[in-house]
Amino acid sequence: MKIIILNGSPKGDVSVTMQYVHFIGKKFPQHELKIIDISRRIKAIEKDDKDFRGIIDEIRSADGVLWAFPLYFLLVHSHYKRFIELISERGAEDVFKDKYTAALSTSIKFYDHTAHNYINAICDDLEMKYLGSFSAEMYDLLEEKERRKLVLFAQSFFSAIQNNIPTPKNFQPVVHSDFDYLPGTVEAKVDPRSRKVLILTDTGDDRTNLGRMIDQFSRVFSNPVEVINLNDLDIKGGCLGCIQCGYDNRCVYEGKDGYIDFYNGKVKTADILVFTGAIKDRYLSSIWKTYFDRSFFTGHAPSLIGKQVGFIISGPLRQIPNLRQILEAQVQTQHANCVGFVTDEYGDSSAVDGLLRSLAERLVQSADNGYVSPPTFLGVGGSKIFRDAIWGKLRFPFRADYLAYKKLRVFDFPQKDYKSRLRNVTMLLLSKIPRFRKEVNKRMKQEMIKPIQNVARAKLG
Repeated sequence: MKIIILNGSPKGDVSVTMQYVHFIGKKFPQHELKIIDISRRIKAIEKDDKDFRGIIDEIRSADGVLWAFPLYFLLVHSHYKRFIELISERGAEDVFKDKYTAALSTSIKFYDHTAHNYINAICDDLEMKYLGSFSAEMYDLLEEKERRKLVLFAQSFFSAIQNNIPTPKNFQPVVHSDFDYLPGTVEAKVDPRSRKVLILTDTGDDRTNLGRMIDQFSRVFSNPVEVINLNDLDIKGGCLGCIQCGYDNRCVYEGKDGYIDFYNGKVKTADILVFTGAIKDRYLSSIWKTYFDRSFFTGHAPSLIGKQVGFIISGPLRQIPNLRQILEAQVQTQHANCVGFVTDEYGDSSAVDGLLRSLAERLVQSADNGYVSPPTFLGVGGSKIFRDAIWGKLRFPFRADYLAYKKLRVFDFPQKDYKSRLRNVTMLLLSKIPRFRKEVNKRMKQEMIKPIQNVARAKLG
């Protein structure tokens, strides 16, 4: 069989992901695995329609397609995202219909599920026959047990194609509304006081719903707010995955384009950040993905601590919970405060007006109070994955992260809590005594609230 491997790494063949593909090829030499570099060659693919059509012709002649990619910021690389956009922009969807497909990723397991959800949903939208995913930790290939899993995954993939098995659809089609938002008059204004409000967008068209929502939101404030269009920035390209920034946060693009100065001078100095964009396939635009990917020069350490963040989205966000989770997770792992989302899904212009005003009020109020909502699993779980990785095998090459984590006291491992360790050893030994265990069971509920009961019931001073 002929299997097309769509390589999502900007490093081409010199990528961890491709080593997994090569291993599969070695184990199954009877199948042709044709690797096509997508992310590394996206500029040429985008510029030369003949090049794009050549890729489409290869897919047309294939028995199956494997989406193989490293994770970049909870999703695929921005260049991979751009290729997915080109499929619909150039009317090539029919080539993918009924093709068997699967996904293979490499990462440190930080939000690998959101990337796989995205690819699965894209495959469903293209009416492909999705056979599942394989999420490998970067160096799983070194372990015999993990290699066996990879072989079984590939074997199942090839067998399913050969036997023409039926596959389910896991995601509903996204239905866009034709609602036309018409903003009303702004009455009383919201005073941001000395707070710096920065709105980032990827649209310059005031006639779209997004453009009108941005204009309305800006007019809600009593003082002028800054609006920056990402398309106007000097961004030479996407993240290269070279991790040269890992040592001291110095990006290989430094001095070659304007992104770093923009991020340090505008984004990091704002008190209130409002990200605005229109949904494109199952995410925002690829220029937004480039923005997020390029911010990796700051490393895994949070660079937006304490900032207030809001989102204004044009499109059916409620139909894509995976996207909302990605955006919330990005804010939480930055130790910032996600104040809320406003979309144009409501079909009522006055309702959108009210929500935009409310978002402005809550952003200012949270900034005044210095409020950051306690993180959920999205923030806590993600931060712990980074903590363990930077303490362990990623300490080198991510020296800058290690130093930042020490300064921020991120290395809060539970084994450092010697008081709890001593108590646990003592209680575990005592619990072997039946009478003691019986008494503990009787008092368990009361003992659970005892440490916080006095605070909860104390009189306010």
